[in-house]
Amino acid sequence: MSHDHEPTETRPWGRFYVLDEGPGFKVKRIVVTPNGRLSLQSHRHRSEHWAIVSGEATVTIGEGVHTLRRGDSIDIALGERHRLENYGDVDVEVVEVQFGDYLGEDDIIRYDDAYERS
Repeated sequence: MSHDHEPTETRPWGRFYVLDEGPGFKVKRIVVTPNGRLSLQSHRHRSEHWAIVSGEATVTIGEGVHTLRRGDSIDIALGERHRLENYGDVDVEVVEVQFGDYLGEDDIIRYDDAYERS
């Protein structure tokens, strides 16, 4: 994918770009750098759909752990604990589609975070 514009936000695990948004949805491209991991988290107001674009992602949803590669996708239900990790040596890129009545970045409940964010 093209990297010719600035990320919407940079995080300790990588970065993301908001590609589109409208009433009840938001689409992001998430880039997780090697050895990066998102917090174990859930959301009060949104569900998510992740489609892997490149790399190999380790995805935790509830008690299940899944290895996903290019072309694979997975759904995360509203309120479900989940995490995305990159144990590989190349970036993992994911297209995320969020659905919900509120899609702000502050709708994250963190249960475990490698970067000690609250």
